[in-house]
Amino acid sequence: MNRLQKTLYIPAVVGTMIFLLSCGDNANTPNHDSMSHENEEGHVHTYACPMHPEVTGHEGETCPKCGMKLEHNDNAGNTNTYFMQFNGIPAAPKAGEDVVLSFIPKIKGKDAEQVPLDVEHEKKIHLIIVSNDLSWFEHIHPEYQADGSYQVKTKFPAGGDYTLFADYVPTGGNHQLEKIALTVTGEPAVNVPLASHRLSGTADGYELSITNENGFVTNNLLHLGAILKKDGKIIAPADLENYLGAKAHVVIISLDSKEYMHIHPEVVDGKFDLHTTFEKPGMYKGWFQFQTNGQVHTIDFVLDVKEGKAGDVKGHDDHGHDHDGHDHNH
Repeated sequence: MNRLQKTLYIPAVVGTMIFLLSCGDNANTPNHDSMSHENEEGHVHTYACPMHPEVTGHEGETCPKCGMKLEHNDNAGNTNTYFMQFNGIPAAPKAGEDVVLSFIPKIKGKDAEQVPLDVEHEKKIHLIIVSNDLSWFEHIHPEYQADGSYQVKTKFPAGGDYTLFADYVPTGGNHQLEKIALTVTGEPAVNVPLASHRLSGTADGYELSITNENGFVTNNLLHLGAILKKDGKIIAPADLENYLGAKAHVVIISLDSKEYMHIHPEVVDGKFDLHTTFEKPGMYKGWFQFQTNGQVHTIDFVLDVKEGKAGDVKGHDDHGHDHDGHDHNH
């Protein structure tokens, strides 16, 4: 099972905004002064969070940011600074017209060095694009080209400002997120303010409901339920097709700062469980993606996250299970 299957893409990343939370079990929290574990042969292994590799500690400890168990990760000491060299073809894309988005992974200070990428959830780059008002969303995948770039063709629906999130893992490195601002020329879309708190949505005859007994507050690990229905009947996650190696993908982005979370929900007792932590209060929009009969469906929802203090949310003990989903917080 790969790292993306272990989090609800967010890691030391380019442009990362880290989501903080307090871990109530101090005995199970990493000691940042003790970064590795030595086995009986004397070889030193580093244990780090799969999604926040800057968090290191001992085997068996958990990440205080997302609650995941630390895993053996000898890449945690990789000091390379990765970035994506981005070009649009044409450089000034116009709404309604084809544009090729081109990405070349680089290492700062070693620009001539080729940077291979690992396959994560069946792709080497997951590209999420949103309009800055969050009214438009796209999840696509640049493919490798003979010149060493990764390219994908798309169209933007209207003129205006957009944010691109390139989510990738360099071979021998840790998970990265590149956040790129892009302005598209042409007739702008009508500005529609983001709706207020909305925990349900529909698409293609499917209905999604997001549940959370403890409210939506910052600085606490939240476990969100997700229920899918069609024709009034609950759909079990097991009945969905795999989409990019998972039963569902969830992206949540903040309206103001464009902080980004890419979540792959766990399935617990036959139900979706999304776990994540919000660092800042504000309005967030989420997109829940899943696949049936070869078709990908996308249902959106809106969260109004309030300011909270560590420990405000009680009663979550990690459900007593391992995290098979994962949360990339950037």
